Amino acid sequence: MTAVSPAGPLGGHLDDDDFPAYTMGRAAELLGTTQSFLRAIGEHRLITPLRSAGGHRRYSRYQLRIAARARELVDQGTPIEAACRIVILEDQLEEAQRINAEHRHAAQSADPASAA
Repeated sequence: MTAVSPAGPLGGHLDDDDFPAYTMGRAAELLGTTQSFLRAIGEHRLITPLRSAGGHRRYSRYQLRIAARARELVDQGTPIEAACRIVILEDQLEEAQRINAEHRHAAQSADPASAA
């Protein structure tokens, strides 16, 4: 069996959630939405796609998850501006909770007596 070389077209980025692997057309297809929806959430600064050398928008898996959440809210009747703001706030809350958990863990590791 031959090993797969990381020097392929994706350069070993298959597991990288932040690698901009998806074109706008493919991203819209995967999300079951339109390209104009992706442009709109970009205009509302929910996601900022990277640009290829030719200037085409490219999306990562992380950005597609964010866009999918916004689409859920829009499909439920939330205006796109509000949906984008909600998703941004949800993302910030998740990050703050992760940081708080790290601080709690570090504090408990530094003072094992307080964990008892």
